[in-house]
Amino acid sequence: MIMQQENVFTEWRHKRHIHWSKPFGAVMEWPKYAFPESLFPSIFTNPTSISPVFSKGKPAWQLLDKESQDSLKQQLSDVKAESPMNLEDAKIRKSLQATFDQTKGSVIIENGAKIEPGVHFVGPCYVGKNAQIRHGAYIREYSWICSDSVVGHCTEVKHSILLPGAKAPHFNYVGDSILGKDVNLGAGVKLSNLRNDATEVYLRIDGTRVASGLRKFGAVLGEGCQLGCNAVTNPGTVLGLDNVVWPNITVTGIHPSNTIHR
Repeated sequence: MIMQQENVFTEWRHKRHIHWSKPFGAVMEWPKYAFPESLFPSIFTNPTSISPVFSKGKPAWQLLDKESQDSLKQQLSDVKAESPMNLEDAKIRKSLQATFDQTKGSVIIENGAKIEPGVHFVGPCYVGKNAQIRHGAYIREYSWICSDSVVGHCTEVKHSILLPGAKAPHFNYVGDSILGKDVNLGAGVKLSNLRNDATEVYLRIDGTRVASGLRKFGAVLGEGCQLGCNAVTNPGTVLGLDNVVWPNITVTGIHPSNTIHR
């Protein structure tokens, strides 16, 4: 079945004279709900906190490409905190009751963030004002947790962005993903980021498999998406604004706004 899908994609590519010598994102006509201005309108119309900069007219997941000039990795290395905690102060570290690994980069936590006991941080990462990082969470390298967002008990976040107000509150895995404003992951939701064969992730658009250029790519969830308990997104899933995923459902592909998955 996979071979048949790849043949369909190859025929589709040749008809459009698309060659791998060109950057694929430059020639693919992505649907409008693949772009950040459609997925995350609030950060363009009403920015409220320090957050990554998205390029209009380019697929939102471009930030997950570590080789890109405006990648999440690069932006984290340049982030300018407003009022960071002094984690060099032993008293502050002790009061947080968290552990820190800064061998690869700095852990930046804004004053006003709520850090519960038992959290482990691996830098480089950033936690914004009024964010909540709850007991037992694991914040790995290249995570950007914006203001008013929530990372909950036993949730792991790695190379991902939680935009303001996004919530991954209970037993979640968020890998190589972007969560828009007011996204909520139900308990046990997993955003899978790696194929079983560890090869390049493909996106599915109207039955066609399109190369993403990324080996690790979880999900991009537009503002207001609600995922029910124990739902799973396969690698390379993109959900437009206000999608609803019922509990125990597995979702694949790129979907427009207000889609219900059941």
